[in-house]
Amino acid sequence: MIEIMIDLQGGAKAPLYEKIYEYIKRDVIEGKIPVGEKLPSTRLLAKHLSVSRSTVEMAYEQLLAEGYIKAEPCRGFFVCDITELYEFGHIEKDFKHTFTFGKKEQEETACSHVIDFSPYAIDTMHFPYNVWRKLNKNALLDDREELLLSGDGQGDYGLRKAIAAYLHQARGVNCQPDQLIIGAGNEYLEILLTQILGRNKRVLMENPTYLQAYHTFLNMGYQMTLVSVEEDGIDPQKVRNYDPDVVYIMPSHQFPLGTVMPLKQRLELLKWALEKEERYLIEDDHDSEYRYRGKPIPSLQSVDHFEKVIYIGTFSKSIAPSLRISYMVLPPELLKRYHEKCGFYSTTVPKIQQEILRAFIEEGHFERHLNKMRGIYRAKHDFLLAELKKRSWVEKIYGDHAGLHVLVQVNTEKKETEICDLAEKQGIRIYGISEYVVRKSEQSCNETVRNKNASIESEKNNFAGTVPHKPILLLGYGRLGEDEIQKGLLILDTII
Repeated sequence: MIEIMIDLQGGAKAPLYEKIYEYIKRDVIEGKIPVGEKLPSTRLLAKHLSVSRSTVEMAYEQLLAEGYIKAEPCRGFFVCDITELYEFGHIEKDFKHTFTFGKKEQEETACSHVIDFSPYAIDTMHFPYNVWRKLNKNALLDDREELLLSGDGQGDYGLRKAIAAYLHQARGVNCQPDQLIIGAGNEYLEILLTQILGRNKRVLMENPTYLQAYHTFLNMGYQMTLVSVEEDGIDPQKVRNYDPDVVYIMPSHQFPLGTVMPLKQRLELLKWALEKEERYLIEDDHDSEYRYRGKPIPSLQSVDHFEKVIYIGTFSKSIAPSLRISYMVLPPELLKRYHEKCGFYSTTVPKIQQEILRAFIEEGHFERHLNKMRGIYRAKHDFLLAELKKRSWVEKIYGDHAGLHVLVQVNTEKKETEICDLAEKQGIRIYGISEYVVRKSEQSCNETVRNKNASIESEKNNFAGTVPHKPILLLGYGRLGEDEIQKGLLILDTII
């Protein structure tokens, strides 16, 4: 076991846990702490650095979440083998050359239920109406002719510049405003992407999955393959077995399971994409804004040195679904194809909306709103967890500490659909994990697998590496107050 000496006094003004995290992360990447090395226990390191044990625990949790270290029961924390994979990011770049399903139903039914645990719903009570109203008024204060025109097909340059700056600061995304395309929702951008990538592509997704994206690509004629999600996300070896053209992933917060992909697997996927010219990774940065323990997980695009990641994000959860503004960051090569094939398209977002959002971001309102909502959602998250832990029917909780929903494995003899149906009759809308599982019979019939040894995944999703024999429910808390959460759980008590 090594001794760690960290200067917590000097340097930038940052939380102590973040300084500890950054120091260990840097030493692991640079190989100063060798692979397999045991780190000091949280108690010993806290005593050595004269900080609280919880400070060290937060630093270790962040390192665990990002895959720099691993925890072994009764043994301690050990450094993961990521150094060799990290080094490939510094090879010379010349080597590179050798509509929606489910969500609408849930949004439409939200109003017809007394309590709706929708994972898509947001808190609208705390929307900054006064600020938005003022910005809208300011935009129309002068008779500006350009606001009446369609504008740039990629989206207004000022908004793209503001989004690029935000993404770099908050998610580590490396891009120029010219690489961004703004569109009315993720589905539009995904349809646009199929025209950029070309026809007859093979796309691999995780299962259970984000159904809107799955059906969008399927409707555009793409060959869809799904593989079960492991405990740490998609298995890179399965990707190699199926050999798709594109892999669609949510590495920072997989929907619906809430898993975080470790750095090692991210780098293995990047390495796979680098091996062939036309391979790409689509990173859907779903719910990345909301993380309640440690610092945000860096985006996959932030460690992509070979322009293999297509980054997609939206303001639906961070501001409002009705805004209908999403964005896509294209690698330079795909940006050229966009201009060749789709450069004549008009923007799908009204220019006035773009102008208001630009001002909202540039004047600091977005950051303040996001910080406020993080606190509000964290309080709801903590209240829901505390209430769930009181209940005997709650066997296990998954996907907590991030996003706007948690998954609950239920200790009951009832079936998942039976629980949901009984709750529906009492005005409670809950969602089972099976709603997000694409069964074998639903998968595209022209599914092609090059590796003859690769077999189609089991029809039943492998949750955290094992087939769930008991119901798993998704409980969203974004729209609900504490009284509604408590009332909903009391009704579930009588059902389960």
